[in-house]
Amino acid sequence: MLLGQTITVIGGGIAGLAVALACARRGAAVTVLEQAPAISEVGAGLQISPNGRVVLQALGLADGIAAGAPPLHAVSLRDFRRGAEVFRMPLSGPFHPVHRVDLIEALRGAAEAAGVTIRLGVRVTDVTVDGDEVRLTLADGAEEVHGITLAADGLHSPARKALNPRSRALFTGQVAWRATLPGRDLPPEAQVFMGPGRHLVRYPLRGGAQTNIVAVEERDTWADEDWTLQDDPKNLRAAFIDFPSEIREMLAEVTAPNLWGLARHPVAKTWHDGPLALLGDAAHPTLPFLAQGANMALEDAWVLAACLADDDSPIAAFTRYQATRKPRCHRIVEAANDNATAYHLRPGPMRMAAHTALRLANRFAPHVVANRFAWVHRHDVTNG
Repeated sequence: MLLGQTITVIGGGIAGLAVALACARRGAAVTVLEQAPAISEVGAGLQISPNGRVVLQALGLADGIAAGAPPLHAVSLRDFRRGAEVFRMPLSGPFHPVHRVDLIEALRGAAEAAGVTIRLGVRVTDVTVDGDEVRLTLADGAEEVHGITLAADGLHSPARKALNPRSRALFTGQVAWRATLPGRDLPPEAQVFMGPGRHLVRYPLRGGAQTNIVAVEERDTWADEDWTLQDDPKNLRAAFIDFPSEIREMLAEVTAPNLWGLARHPVAKTWHDGPLALLGDAAHPTLPFLAQGANMALEDAWVLAACLADDDSPIAAFTRYQATRKPRCHRIVEAANDNATAYHLRPGPMRMAAHTALRLANRFAPHVVANRFAWVHRHDVTNG
């Protein structure tokens, strides 16, 4: 059904560019509306797990991305006091730490090579479904009418608001800083330093040339849910002042960390109406505690394009897409919520019991914990 169809995509991030590429490869004429004046991303890392890599492989991009992002071999959970390892989880299958800019650039280049048109500086402020048309209001007051429209417009999606007007986010009481630094000769692993009400993750990027940092703190003070905001690095250093010296020395090098408030969003109840459908963060924002945001976006893009290619009408395609994706995304979002609690246990019997259990598992059955998330990482949306 996609051959010769005209498709509009709102948003030029990972989900938007991936679905544009997947649709264009199937014969659609695709236009991406991106609000930024240039296709770019805040510099930070993300992890492409095997379930995301299979989509990149199907799109012909996996090898190129992997060449600049050697895989991680383990996740090392560490105590915040001395940095001693509590548990080491071997990673089965390729887990690539990718700089977001590199992934965006690879998707953009492939999309344009496939004939996708990218209109920059087009910010959509309102979305209305009118029969078989989607009416878009732009920031400059102009209005446009489109047919099949795929909304990959992120956390604050006007399309999500149009389809789910009563959906509300809840501030988790957590904020996160992120930053990249020059490489620090780290092993190929994600290290998670777990403290009371706080944790810090670091791992190498670009083959060790850079280090990615994500640091999370529980607090009463609300912060904007916008990862482009910058914070005074003194606040970051103060939050982790009692962490090991290697962490304090690393944070001393951070000059302009980004800060964003973490909110828990419900998975959208309604993902489509008429010729309009949601994907990525517009449909299912997730907390960053399972490293699945980018991977879910890639999965959505592939499944949505496949449904549009196979079904006779957009409504049938969107109905099957939502039925396929919604249960899995809901389960992943809930798993990410649970991980936040596990990382932030405070001193006491519960923390002692949890860490003792992890040490025993580390000694006798490390793969048991790793297999806990096999349902996430071994899923292949391109096989079927």
